[in-house]
Amino acid sequence: MSNQPAYIIPKDTRIGHVHLKVADLQRSLDFYCGILGFELTTNYGEEAAFISAGGYHHHIGLNVWYSKNAPPAPRNGVGLFHTAILYPTRKDLAAILQRLLEANYPLTGASDHGVSEALYLNDPDKNGVELYWDRPKEQWPQKPDGSLEMYTKPLDLANLLQELV
Repeated sequence: MSNQPAYIIPKDTRIGHVHLKVADLQRSLDFYCGILGFELTTNYGEEAAFISAGGYHHHIGLNVWYSKNAPPAPRNGVGLFHTAILYPTRKDLAAILQRLLEANYPLTGASDHGVSEALYLNDPDKNGVELYWDRPKEQWPQKPDGSLEMYTKPLDLANLLQELV
Protein backbone atom coordinates (compact mmCIF):
# COMPACT_ATOMS: atom_id res chain seq x y z
CA MET A 1 0.00 0.00 0.00
CA SER A 2 1.32 3.42 -1.00
CA ASN A 3 1.69 6.36 1.36
CA GLN A 4 0.81 8.73 -1.49
CA PRO A 5 -2.55 10.49 -1.31
CA ALA A 6 -5.33 9.16 -3.54
CA TYR A 7 -5.39 10.69 -7.00
CA ILE A 8 -8.28 13.08 -7.58
CA ILE A 9 -9.09 14.10 -11.13
CA PRO A 10 -8.75 17.87 -11.76
CA LYS A 11 -12.02 19.72 -11.06
CA ASP A 12 -12.15 21.35 -14.50
CA THR A 13 -11.92 18.02 -16.34
CA ARG A 14 -14.78 17.47 -18.80
CA ILE A 15 -16.00 14.67 -21.02
CA GLY A 16 -14.83 15.90 -24.42
CA HIS A 17 -16.80 13.76 -26.87
CA VAL A 18 -18.49 10.45 -27.41
CA HIS A 19 -17.90 8.20 -30.42
CA LEU A 20 -20.75 5.88 -31.37
CA LYS A 21 -20.79 2.80 -33.55
CA VAL A 22 -23.88 3.03 -35.76
CA ALA A 23 -25.46 0.80 -38.39
CA ASP A 24 -26.32 3.48 -40.95
CA LEU A 25 -24.31 6.71 -41.01
CA GLN A 26 -26.84 8.78 -42.94
CA ARG A 27 -29.70 7.67 -40.70
CA SER A 28 -27.68 8.77 -37.67
CA LEU A 29 -26.82 12.12 -39.28
CA ASP A 30 -30.51 12.63 -40.05
CA PHE A 31 -31.23 12.18 -36.32
CA TYR A 32 -28.31 14.02 -34.72
CA CYS A 33 -28.11 16.87 -37.26
CA GLY A 34 -31.59 16.87 -38.79
CA ILE A 35 -33.59 16.56 -35.58
CA LEU A 36 -31.27 17.50 -32.70
CA GLY A 37 -29.55 20.26 -34.67
CA PHE A 38 -25.87 19.31 -34.41
CA GLU A 39 -23.63 20.60 -37.20
CA LEU A 40 -21.54 18.33 -39.39
CA THR A 41 -17.88 19.35 -39.04
CA THR A 42 -16.31 16.68 -41.25
CA ASN A 43 -16.81 13.31 -42.90
CA TYR A 44 -14.22 10.54 -43.11
CA GLY A 45 -15.34 9.15 -46.43
CA GLU A 46 -18.63 7.30 -46.17
CA GLU A 47 -17.76 5.49 -42.94
CA ALA A 48 -17.50 8.21 -40.27
CA ALA A 49 -18.72 11.70 -39.47
CA PHE A 50 -18.00 14.20 -36.73
CA ILE A 51 -20.63 16.62 -35.46
CA SER A 52 -20.66 19.48 -32.99
CA ALA A 53 -22.55 22.26 -31.30
CA GLY A 54 -21.22 25.77 -31.68
CA GLY A 55 -18.23 25.05 -33.91
CA TYR A 56 -16.24 22.74 -31.61
CA HIS A 57 -14.25 20.17 -33.63
CA HIS A 58 -16.64 17.44 -32.51
CA HIS A 59 -18.87 16.47 -29.64
CA ILE A 60 -20.06 13.24 -31.25
CA GLY A 61 -18.28 10.92 -33.64
CA LEU A 62 -20.37 8.44 -35.63
CA ASN A 63 -18.90 5.49 -37.49
CA VAL A 64 -19.81 2.24 -39.24
CA TRP A 65 -16.27 0.77 -39.09
CA TYR A 66 -17.37 -2.35 -37.18
CA SER A 67 -21.12 -1.95 -37.18
CA LYS A 68 -22.45 -1.26 -40.70
CA ASN A 69 -25.99 -2.67 -40.97
CA ALA A 70 -25.64 -4.36 -37.56
CA PRO A 71 -28.60 -4.75 -35.20
CA PRO A 72 -28.78 -2.65 -32.02
CA ALA A 73 -26.81 -3.85 -29.00
CA PRO A 74 -28.88 -6.03 -26.66
CA ARG A 75 -30.75 -4.05 -24.01
CA ASN A 76 -29.57 -6.36 -21.24
CA GLY A 77 -25.90 -6.35 -22.24
CA VAL A 78 -23.02 -4.21 -21.11
CA GLY A 79 -22.25 -0.97 -22.90
CA LEU A 80 -23.21 2.67 -22.99
CA PHE A 81 -26.43 3.45 -21.09
CA HIS A 82 -26.88 6.88 -22.63
CA THR A 83 -25.11 9.92 -23.97
CA ALA A 84 -26.10 13.05 -22.05
CA ILE A 85 -26.33 16.34 -23.92
CA LEU A 86 -26.35 19.41 -21.64
CA TYR A 87 -28.42 22.38 -22.81
CA PRO A 88 -27.50 25.84 -21.48
CA THR A 89 -31.00 26.88 -20.32
CA ARG A 90 -34.42 25.50 -19.51
CA LYS A 91 -35.80 27.39 -22.51
CA ASP A 92 -33.32 25.55 -24.76
CA LEU A 93 -34.55 22.22 -23.36
CA ALA A 94 -38.14 23.34 -24.03
CA ALA A 95 -37.21 24.20 -27.62
CA ILE A 96 -35.76 20.74 -28.32
CA LEU A 97 -38.82 19.15 -26.71
CA GLN A 98 -41.03 21.16 -29.07
CA ARG A 99 -38.87 20.07 -32.01
CA LEU A 100 -39.14 16.40 -30.99
CA LEU A 101 -42.91 16.70 -30.63
CA GLU A 102 -43.21 18.34 -34.06
CA ALA A 103 -41.08 15.55 -35.57
CA ASN A 104 -43.25 12.97 -33.80
CA TYR A 105 -40.05 11.53 -32.31
CA PRO A 106 -40.84 9.31 -29.30
CA LEU A 107 -39.52 9.97 -25.82
CA THR A 108 -38.68 7.05 -23.55
CA GLY A 109 -38.95 9.20 -20.43
CA ALA A 110 -38.91 12.68 -18.90
CA SER A 111 -37.64 13.29 -15.36
CA ASP A 112 -37.00 15.97 -12.79
CA HIS A 113 -33.88 14.95 -10.86
CA GLY A 114 -33.80 17.97 -8.54
CA VAL A 115 -30.41 19.05 -9.87
CA SER A 116 -31.60 18.85 -13.48
CA GLU A 117 -34.54 18.24 -15.78
CA ALA A 118 -34.13 15.61 -18.50
CA LEU A 119 -35.74 14.17 -21.59
CA TYR A 120 -34.86 10.61 -22.60
CA LEU A 121 -35.04 9.02 -26.03
CA ASN A 122 -33.24 6.52 -28.23
CA ASP A 123 -31.31 7.32 -31.37
CA PRO A 124 -32.03 5.22 -34.49
CA ASP A 125 -29.59 2.52 -33.25
CA LYS A 126 -31.33 2.34 -29.87
CA ASN A 127 -28.45 4.16 -28.14
CA GLY A 128 -29.87 6.03 -25.18
CA VAL A 129 -29.81 9.83 -25.35
CA GLU A 130 -30.46 12.20 -22.44
CA LEU A 131 -31.21 15.84 -23.24
CA TYR A 132 -31.04 17.94 -20.08
CA TRP A 133 -30.33 21.25 -18.39
CA ASP A 134 -28.84 21.76 -14.94
CA ARG A 135 -30.52 23.97 -12.40
CA PRO A 136 -28.20 26.56 -10.87
CA LYS A 137 -26.05 24.90 -8.21
CA GLU A 138 -27.56 27.02 -5.43
CA GLN A 139 -30.96 25.45 -6.24
CA TRP A 140 -29.78 21.85 -5.97
CA PRO A 141 -31.70 20.05 -3.22
CA GLN A 142 -29.67 18.86 -0.24
CA LYS A 143 -30.10 16.27 2.46
CA PRO A 144 -29.79 17.41 6.11
CA ASP A 145 -26.11 16.34 6.07
CA GLY A 146 -25.39 18.67 3.10
CA SER A 147 -25.04 15.95 0.44
CA LEU A 148 -27.09 16.09 -2.75
CA GLU A 149 -30.73 15.01 -2.65
CA MET A 150 -31.10 13.67 -6.18
CA TYR A 151 -34.34 11.94 -7.12
CA THR A 152 -36.40 10.92 -10.13
CA LYS A 153 -39.85 12.47 -10.40
CA PRO A 154 -41.99 12.87 -13.52
CA LEU A 155 -41.15 16.00 -15.49
CA ASP A 156 -44.12 18.27 -16.24
CA LEU A 157 -43.73 18.64 -20.00
CA ALA A 158 -46.56 21.16 -20.33
CA ASN A 159 -44.83 23.35 -17.74
CA LEU A 160 -41.52 22.98 -19.59
CA LEU A 161 -43.14 24.08 -22.85
CA GLN A 162 -44.38 27.24 -21.10
CA GLU A 163 -40.76 28.46 -21.37
CA LEU A 164 -41.49 29.09 -25.06
CA VAL A 165 -44.54 31.30 -24.50
